[in-house]
Amino acid sequence: MTQAAFLVLTALADEPRHGYGILQEVNELSGGDVRLRVGTLYGVLDRLSGDGLIVLDREEVQQGRLRRYYRLTDEGATALAAEAERMAAGARAATARMAAGGRAGVVRPAEGTA
Repeated sequence: MTQAAFLVLTALADEPRHGYGILQEVNELSGGDVRLRVGTLYGVLDRLSGDGLIVLDREEVQQGRLRRYYRLTDEGATALAAEAERMAAGARAATARMAAGGRAGVVRPAEGTA
């Protein structure tokens, strides 16, 4: 699962959101590190919808513009939980390896960069 897909699913985990709301939530979830472009967002939404992980929840007209709200399906929630656990397991393995090598919390520059 791509980072963008993971963040979009996470943004939809608690409630349905429209496109701009998803963009804002992804930005917040990533601490500002991920700023999806509109075209990227709708590509991700199309793929997630095609995979059955999200569905169109409703459409509303706000100030003359159509807003489409998306929500997570049960399959989407299962996929999100599985990916979150996979990522957490990877983080635990990395932390354990770093601690075993006496490098927990130590960041060293790559060779030739210092």
